Amino acid sequence: MPEVTIYTRPLCGYCFHAMSLLKKKGAKVREISAAFDPKKRQEMLSRSNGKTTYPQIFIGGTHVGGSDELAALERDGKLDALLNG
Repeated sequence: MPEVTIYTRPLCGYCFHAMSLLKKKGAKVREISAAFDPKKRQEMLSRSNGKTTYPQIFIGGTHVGGSDELAALERDGKLDALLNG
């Protein structure tokens, strides 16, 4: 299973839902709280081509996007394939 990284901020409902879905799928998730850490926020911006919303999700080398994009992958039956590499 590829590494899953999610950049989050505190009290973010979208972050919570994305984390819940990924954990339900059995993914080992590396959560990075980036909202108040300028270096981590810059890392997120750099990796996501300037996307500023939370969360920003990466599965392996693929930038998934945010919570809505993750949910769309699940709805379309494509999330399992990404998570299983």
